[in-house]
Amino acid sequence: MSAFSTLALRIVLSLIFAGSLFIQCFMIPLIAMDMADLPAEFAYLRISLLSYAVVALLIVEISCLCVAKLITRVRRGTVFTAASFKFVNVIIAAISLGSLMTFVLGTIMAPGDAVAPGVVLLVGGFGVLLAGIALIVWVLRQLLFQASTTEAQAAALRTELGGVI
Repeated sequence: MSAFSTLALRIVLSLIFAGSLFIQCFMIPLIAMDMADLPAEFAYLRISLLSYAVVALLIVEISCLCVAKLITRVRRGTVFTAASFKFVNVIIAAISLGSLMTFVLGTIMAPGDAVAPGVVLLVGGFGVLLAGIALIVWVLRQLLFQASTTEAQAAALRTELGGVI
């Protein structure tokens, strides 16, 4: 990766992280105050939606930090080591948790007339999308494993060749 692309990615990740912190600290409390006017029978929706928003943004922040750590490893040339897997595993777990939370939110929203069925369907579709993203990252983890194995084999062959020469 070039220095420009790593810098651009760091800037984008910083903006995403700062934006999600802003939303968690300032916007969600404002939304909570706006939703305070909901009838008592819909209080479960208020709690569910606000909790989902906070945890979803936390997942975004964790993923940003893990990607930033991986970028550092790329810059140092140490990305093809076993230590990189822990960051990728955290990203996979975070996205999977987000998918599961989205399905739970859809289940909470489904009964009754408080939320239109189309909205529940959209939430379910978003859960499937998140599950697909988690699977894509898992496949990329497998590719990282293969590349790490190839890198280790190449290093062993270089060492062996150096001993022969």
